[in-house]
Amino acid sequence: MFSTFALLRCATAVAFGALACADLCAPASAQTRLKAHYAISMTGVPFGQIAWVAGLGDQRYTTSATGKASGVLSVLVNGEGAVDVRGAVIDGRLAPRLFTSKITDDEGNSDLRMTFEDDVAKELLSSGPPPSKDRKPVTDADRRGVTDPLSAMLIPAGESAVAPANCDRVLSIFDGRRRYDLALSYKRADKVALDHSYSGPVLVCGVILQPIAGYRADSTLVKYVAGRRDMELWFAPVAGTLYLAPIRVLMPTLVGTLEIEADQFDVAAPAPPAAPR
Repeated sequence: MFSTFALLRCATAVAFGALACADLCAPASAQTRLKAHYAISMTGVPFGQIAWVAGLGDQRYTTSATGKASGVLSVLVNGEGAVDVRGAVIDGRLAPRLFTSKITDDEGNSDLRMTFEDDVAKELLSSGPPPSKDRKPVTDADRRGVTDPLSAMLIPAGESAVAPANCDRVLSIFDGRRRYDLALSYKRADKVALDHSYSGPVLVCGVILQPIAGYRADSTLVKYVAGRRDMELWFAPVAGTLYLAPIRVLMPTLVGTLEIEADQFDVAAPAPPAAPR
């Protein structure tokens, strides 16, 4: 049907010049570290998993994810891959600088390297099968004012993690091939309790997928997912930061409800500086 990472891009998911390296290869500042693991299921039947790590500092951040589909339902939804992002923190906002992905799905194997500058997807190198001719082309304008799929999922929050205003945003995303928006809106505040992990309040946002470019008009994703108003993204606070990260995704599909739910959501504060001798 479509790959696990295509689903991650919805719920939710690299050419590297000397200038980018000068900025990103500098020693990293102390970072709060999020380590999360998600189980993927369809109507309660497990078929995949995603591991996600994020390091959030005052000036820089990193985030990476790996995922794979397996089990009975992998004949319907299959694929595996890895995504890595490095970027800067500017006025509390995450600005990607370098995005890489390595994905295997129904369309074949693809490696992608992409740089960002001032919210514009710039240099792009990709190996793998070329986009099919029936895809809506991505224009230069489509690359402006965008972020990557992983950075988009770390949303800034005010002092209250469950404030309705935290859902009031549109996430403009470009993954190197597809350009789409995720329009969020407030639904409710809730609570979750994970075994030996996070327990506390969560913010539940409704989400509407709005495809813009790089997709096929007759694709399953566009026909049956785009525009739906019954999808949900659940966000939990990343302790010690002013960011929220997804802890649960609910997406109705033709064969049932797809659920991506954290069974681990652990946050580690940066180590204190060593005492002077």
